[in-house]
Amino acid sequence: MASSGQKVVLITGCSSGIGLRIAVLLAKDEKKRYHVIATMRDLKKKDKLVEAAGDAYGKTLMLLPLDVCSDESVKQCINSVKDRHIDILINNAGVGLLGPVESISMEEMKRVFETNFFGVVRMIKEVMPDMKKRRAGHIVVMSSVMGLQGVVFNDVYTASKFAMEGFCESMAVQLLKFNVHLSMIEPGPVHTEFETKMMEDVAKMEYPGVDADTVRYFKDVYLPSSKDIFEAMGQTPEDIAKCTKKVIESRNPRFRNLTNSLYTPIVAMKYADETGGLSVNTFYNLLFNFGPLMHITMSILKCLTCSCLRRRTISPN
Repeated sequence: MASSGQKVVLITGCSSGIGLRIAVLLAKDEKKRYHVIATMRDLKKKDKLVEAAGDAYGKTLMLLPLDVCSDESVKQCINSVKDRHIDILINNAGVGLLGPVESISMEEMKRVFETNFFGVVRMIKEVMPDMKKRRAGHIVVMSSVMGLQGVVFNDVYTASKFAMEGFCESMAVQLLKFNVHLSMIEPGPVHTEFETKMMEDVAKMEYPGVDADTVRYFKDVYLPSSKDIFEAMGQTPEDIAKCTKKVIESRNPRFRNLTNSLYTPIVAMKYADETGGLSVNTFYNLLFNFGPLMHITMSILKCLTCSCLRRRTISPN
């Protein structure tokens, strides 16, 4: 139970990666300002979180089961919180999907949207009325630069993030009238066990029904380029957790928060040309015409990012 003065923070998707690191960072806050409710679909996967939390587990951090794809599970989870009082909701639960779209079934696509989009909507719908009544609250959504800029072979995942960005941008206007803030966290590539395994798995797949050229472009062009980008520009879950903590502690939290300053020019390029041709043609040339040059550039960037020239997290103030 939260102590007087503590803010109650509920986080989804805490079994690993970014969600786990956010939960631990807030639970171990030196000033003990947060009472963290870490949630996950299957509590059997709690061991990594419990180990990382250490002495904070059972004190400033507690666990609850939550499946963001279930209306009943969401309602039961929120109802189990004392007075349904949640000061900060951090929507982190999400799933990825990578590969040629011809090989992806409609059911797989719906599963991504069910978690990445409708899961966020369920959580916001459940906590928003109480926050509006109190005229206080902060909703944080873990988005992605892919919610701002489309990326080849990430079509469905990108679409789910675009949908979430549009929904939240609309909601943010209404919520401000009730003194409730809504913030998007927008990481680029992040080194997690999930990402590593997904990249390894898709490289081994055969993709029946997809033309040979597309499979070759995916395996021989996209995947190596993606690996270069991850190695040169990738952040850690700890980086994203620190960024998120800065955002929730800001007096005037920003709506959009890119965590990786190296991606700012990429996003700016899209909005510099209303026709969309600049970004589409640039990414086409980088991937298909200047692949070797891109590899060299990423190698140089990787060296630079090992020094103090790299600014890994944003400062919302």
